[in-house]
Formats: sequence, C-alpha cells, structure tokens
Amino acid sequence: MTFLSATLDRVKPSPTIAVTTKAAELKAAGRDVIGLGAGEPDFDTPQNIKDAAVAAIAAGKTKYTAVDGIPELKEAICAKFSRDNDLPYEPSQVTVGTGGKQVLYNAFMATLNAGDEVIIPAPYWVSYPDMVLLAGGTPVTVEASLEANFKITAAQLEAAITPQTKWFLFNSPSNPTGAGYSWSELKELTDVLLRHPHVWIMTDDMYEHLAYGNFKFCTPAQVEPQLYDRTLTVNGVSKAYAMTGWRIGYAAGPERLIKAMRKVQSQSTSNPCSVSQHAAVEALNGTQDFLAPNNTLFERRRDLVVSMLNKAPGIVCPQPEGAFYVYPSIAGCIGKTSAAGTVIDNDEVFATALLEETGVAVVFGAAFGLSPNFRVSYATSDAALKEACERIIMFCEGLT
Repeated sequence: MTFLSATLDRVKPSPTIAVTTKAAELKAAGRDVIGLGAGEPDFDTPQNIKDAAVAAIAAGKTKYTAVDGIPELKEAICAKFSRDNDLPYEPSQVTVGTGGKQVLYNAFMATLNAGDEVIIPAPYWVSYPDMVLLAGGTPVTVEASLEANFKITAAQLEAAITPQTKWFLFNSPSNPTGAGYSWSELKELTDVLLRHPHVWIMTDDMYEHLAYGNFKFCTPAQVEPQLYDRTLTVNGVSKAYAMTGWRIGYAAGPERLIKAMRKVQSQSTSNPCSVSQHAAVEALNGTQDFLAPNNTLFERRRDLVVSMLNKAPGIVCPQPEGAFYVYPSIAGCIGKTSAAGTVIDNDEVFATALLEETGVAVVFGAAFGLSPNFRVSYATSDAALKEACERIIMFCEGLT
C-alpha cells in the first residue's frame, strides 16, 4: 500500500508559483532579480475597500457565514452581472468561493465523472488541466497559435467536441496571452455550442475590466442568451480591484449546479473569509472610478513591453487586447547558445538561463500548453519593466 494518493501522480505543482518562489529565494540570497512571473497588480487595494474591511472587523463581522457567501455580497454580484453584462441572476444562482480558482475547482468536482472531457484552448492558465485531472476528468486541449492571435476558431471547437464532452472552458481576456475575443468571434463559438446541447460552458472572466484600446469585453451567455441555462459565469475581485490576497471569487449559473458546488464547498473549506466578503461588497457596489486610470497605466505598460521585446533578436511579441500579460514567441532563439554556454533547447531552458544569467524571472510557455514561448506579467513598475526588457534584449543579443 502506498501512502500518497495516486491522483497526485496525474498533476504537477503550479509553475507560476514555482517561478515566483525561485525569484524570491534568489532575491533573499542577494541577487538582483526582477520578477515578471506573478499575476497580480503592483498597486494597493483601493482605500474605500480597505475601509470597508476595517469597518467589518470593528462591527464584529468575523464569524462563520453562509457556506458560499453572505446575502449582501450575493446581491452585489447580481447587481454587477446586470450592470456590466446584461445577465439577470438571483442570489440563489450565485456562489462565492475562496478565489476564482476554488470556484472553478468546485464546479469540476461537482460535475465530472471518469471519462468526461473538458475542452481547454491552449495557451491556458496553468491550473486548468490539473484541476480537471484532480476531479477525475480528461482535459482536451485545442491549440490557438500565435498566427491566429492565440484564439481558437469555430471549426477547431467543433472538431474537439465528442459525446464525452461535458464542459468548454473559456477565458477572455486570456491568461497567459492577453488575447480577447470580440463579440463576433465569440458568436462564432457560441453558434457551435448551440448545436451541442450536452456541452456546458464555463467562463473565466477574471480580467473583464482589463481591456484596452477598442476592445470591448463580452461573455458567452451575454452574446448568446440561449446558452444561459448551461453556462457558469465565473469572475472575482482579485485583478481589477487589486485584491489578490483577499481571496474572493464568485460565479453565477443554473441553481442546480450552484447547489452542487455549495455541497462541495460545505465539505472542504466552508465559507470564504467573512471580512474579505464585506470588502468585496464595497468593491462591487462602491466607486469604480479607479478602473479607467488603472487601465490607462496597464495599457502604457503593455505598449512599452511589446515595443521593447520586439527589438530582441529571435523574439516575436504580439500586442494583446487585455489582461496584463504578453506571450512572446522565442522560435528564433531555439537551438542557439547563451553567453554562459547554455544551449536553448526549449522555452523552459530559455527561462531558466534568463533567470540565472540576467536575474529576470518569467514563466516558460510549456507550462501554458504552447511552446516555444514565455509569459511576462507587466503588472509592475515602468522602471522595472524597462530594465527587465533591456536585460532580455541583451540576453538574446548574446545568443550565438
């Protein structure tokens, strides 16, 4: 009899967390390290949200709450979906978890059986396939190439659907590419899904408010209301509201699915932090005035990083529509040798050599299901981004 669960053999630790940890270790050892691996804004949670948390503590709102969210927060979430997405939900259709990650995981645990398939466009957030595997399902990846602007086509989606398909997992704007689907592009996908009534749709809309230029965010059930009854629309307060550590994610969908997810949460974590929930009420109901200036800041950083990385020999960096990531290709670097003598066989070797030789921490593309690439998070200062990009350019110029 083995001690550890065989299920763990199916999954791997999060590469993004591993990169962030390694960068922190090198910094602690005295190395000059610029971390571009973490997916969290570098500015503080807005003051009105922090004040709401302090007020909740002062009022003694520090006890257990309902398993999947206080009534005030569920009402605020319903108002948000109505205001921002034209989606009508009742509080009984809403669940609140300890971050969007738990909400996604709860949905998979509540619905997947052995043999059930989940279609996941690649590049994907590193945790998607492993959550499916932990829940007993089978991830089916559909590759979205750089040439296609990291977006899958209707034909690709159609070809991936089988009688075993239970979910289509959709993320726009994307982590790791920042690619965002327009209304017409998403309508092509929802038209396919209308023809397959056994397939449910799970959306990860965490980067909804991080959209730049002329790109306008939209979500599947908004684009095609006929899919409303088989769509779980997932969101949270972590990115746009700079509340990553507060750990509040939420979703709305059919009541029978929400009940099943509540059952999973009742036997795992129970309620999210009570204080964080009250802060999230203020985030959703309070002023949204900071969103626009924050977006302007992120858009400037995006343009800086894209322009500089495209000066690096062997790198091609497309301009994304949203989020705070770029996903450059290093196809032109493969097979070359670094100044320190490392042969760049793949993107993991590239990222390791880049960190060891220049002190710039990025996440290698294989972790996201599409190589040879790497992910840069530009949710840090302009000065740090400029210095990091200069080091990347020098590293690539030194390849022979």
